[in-house]
Amino acid sequence: MGVINWIIDLGPSVMMPIIFFVLALCFRVKIGSAFKSAMLVGIGFVGISLIITLLLESMGPAAEAMVKRFGLELTVIDPGWPVAAAIGWGTPIVPFAVAGIILLNILFLFLKLTKTVNIDIFNFWTFMITGALVYSITDNVWISTLVSLIHFAVVLKIGDLTAPKIQSTFNLKGVSFAHGITAVFVPFGILINWIIERIPGLRDVKADPESITKKFGVFGEPLTLGAIIGVVLGILAGFNIADVLTLGITVAAVMVLLPKMVDVLVEGLTIIRDAAEDFLKRRFPDREFYISMDTALLIAHPSVLATGLLMIPSTLLLAVILPGNRLLPFTDLASLSFLFAMCAPFLKQNMVRLYITGLVIMTMVLYIGTDISGTFTDAAKIAKVSLPSNISDSTELANLVGGASTPLGWLLIKITSIFY
Repeated sequence: MGVINWIIDLGPSVMMPIIFFVLALCFRVKIGSAFKSAMLVGIGFVGISLIITLLLESMGPAAEAMVKRFGLELTVIDPGWPVAAAIGWGTPIVPFAVAGIILLNILFLFLKLTKTVNIDIFNFWTFMITGALVYSITDNVWISTLVSLIHFAVVLKIGDLTAPKIQSTFNLKGVSFAHGITAVFVPFGILINWIIERIPGLRDVKADPESITKKFGVFGEPLTLGAIIGVVLGILAGFNIADVLTLGITVAAVMVLLPKMVDVLVEGLTIIRDAAEDFLKRRFPDREFYISMDTALLIAHPSVLATGLLMIPSTLLLAVILPGNRLLPFTDLASLSFLFAMCAPFLKQNMVRLYITGLVIMTMVLYIGTDISGTFTDAAKIAKVSLPSNISDSTELANLVGGASTPLGWLLIKITSIFY
């Protein structure tokens, strides 16, 4: 556990370059090129992290202000994905789940059941949070570990199936996304797109960034969309003029800078990817392999990021009007883009289709969060996580962005609870 915690505490910006440097050497990349590749990956992660942090720190106060301004009084509080990650990494199942995920991935590769090599160790929490909630119900390490592995196995397959479309759309050759949260929602995105294609009028709406830019010129570019969305959110939050304008500029900056940081990371990734492809094809001529990455690489697309920002007030409205919902969206409001990032290629990067999908996803998440809040709270106590200062220890908890808040996580938790 000590070694695992030390590795995780390094964070993706340090952990991933080390992993990629070792991989590069394994694939016979010259040490100079391996170092450059690893450093570019690390620099890309640092840049992405800084910009996402800028977005979260800017949108956090706006989301909090909207909650207060709209007078939302719901009994289950969203403490954010960092708390969920702490729960995932904080229960007794961790050493068994981590070893099991790695071994299962190796077994699936050996049996040709997957093409994905999942090196995204930090995000193992997205599977283990489901196991952590099951552990709070069963007090059984082995059942809880098994649940985490089932969650991982399903997502691994989704990562394989979605990789070709995502690679071509986002220009990320050789990469897949076996992510325990966003991958689960892809089938829903595909279904919604299928339905929309059969609705006259709606199916003809072109709302991808390229079409918007072509139609509106500079007013349809990502920087303008970001500025407009930031200003609107600032107004909804009740900010003064200076803060509204600042938020508009900040969101515009995120829309412009985030894709550039992804480009830096991809430049480093390309060096290793090409070497790995050549190395593996010589030894396994009939096989194709993908490297699993964090979905942070996908939210840089203007359609994903813009739709995620539009979902902030929409999610607050849903929380109010959905009968039976008790979950108050809060800390994770600024991270909603992660929920449907993988859906974008299957929705033609169309922001109208993404928005509709976002509404469906958030409806599911709010009801799931309400249903599992008691179990989530118990798991947080077992993991002894530190809660934000504005959340009391007696408050019921559930978060928006987490593996347990997905339909797959919820289903695994409910099936297990039947027997306990």
